[in-house]
Amino acid sequence: MPGPLVVALLLAVAALAGWYLLRPIPHRAPPSVAQAPQPTAASETPPPTEAPSASPTETATTAETPSALPASAAPASPAPAGSGPKLALIVDDCGQWLATERGFIALPIALTMSVLPHVHGTTEIAQEANAAGKGVMLHLPMEPLSGAYPGPGEVKVSMTDAQVTAQVEDDLAQVPLATGVNNHEGSKASADARVMGDVIAVLKTHGGLFFIDSRTNAASVGESLASAAGIPTAARDVFLDNKEDVAYSEEQLRAAAAIAKRNGSAIAIGHPRVTTLEAVRALIPEFQSEGIQFVLAQSLTH
Repeated sequence: MPGPLVVALLLAVAALAGWYLLRPIPHRAPPSVAQAPQPTAASETPPPTEAPSASPTETATTAETPSALPASAAPASPAPAGSGPKLALIVDDCGQWLATERGFIALPIALTMSVLPHVHGTTEIAQEANAAGKGVMLHLPMEPLSGAYPGPGEVKVSMTDAQVTAQVEDDLAQVPLATGVNNHEGSKASADARVMGDVIAVLKTHGGLFFIDSRTNAASVGESLASAAGIPTAARDVFLDNKEDVAYSEEQLRAAAAIAKRNGSAIAIGHPRVTTLEAVRALIPEFQSEGIQFVLAQSLTH
C-alpha cells in the first residue's frame, strides 16, 4: 500500500490534470489579412499656380480629376462633304486633364480641342490633337462678370489697348498650332467693344485665324466685331455639360443635333469631363445613322 505522501502526490497530479483538460479555451481571432491598397485615379489637376477653370456658367468650381474611359482610336469615316446636317464639337479648357482629353482625341470623329495657354499640358495636348487630325484652337482667358480668375493669360477690361494686344499675342504664342480662337469665360470682356476690338485686331494681323464666340454673355460683341473685320466667325449654340451628368449631356447633344437638322449646322461646346466623353461616345452611332456629319469648328465659320 502506498504511503500517505504518495497518495497525496497522486491526488494532486490528478487534480492538476483535470483542471488542464476542463479549463476554458480562449477564443483566438483569425489573423488579419492586409488589404491591398485601392487604386486611385491619377490626378491631373493643374498645379497650384494654375487656377482651375470655372464652369461655362462662370461659377467657380473646384478642380476636377477625371480619368479617360477606353476609347477607340479607329479612324473616322466622314460622310461625303455637304451631305446632311453638320455638328461641330468643341472641347474647351484643354491642357489640364490630359487623360480625359486624350479620350476625346481618340474618338473616331472630327472635333476641335480648345487649349488654354500657360497650363501644364498646353503644348502636349495641342501637339497630340494636331497629330490626330483634330482641330486646335486657343481658349483665350477673358474677364468674367463674376470677377473669378479664369486662369493665366487673362484679358481684362482694365487693360490698355497695348496691354490687351500684348496679352493676346502672348497667349497665341503659347498655342502656335491654333487655327482659331474662342473665349474662355469672358462674360465681361466679351461684351466690351473696345477690348473685343483689340482682340479681333490681333487675330486679323495673324491672317487665317477664325473666332468662335463662346457666348458666355448674350451681350457679347465678339461675333459681330469679327464679322465686321472680315474674320471668319461663328457662335456657340449649345453647352453640353453645365451639369456633370451623362444623361444631361446626352440631352444637350440631342438638342444640338436638332438645331443642326433645322438650320443645317450647330456648334456645341463641352469640357474634359468623363461624363461628357461618355455621352459623346454613346451617341456617335445614333447621330451617324441619322446622317449627321461631325465637322471641325472652322468649317462652320462664315
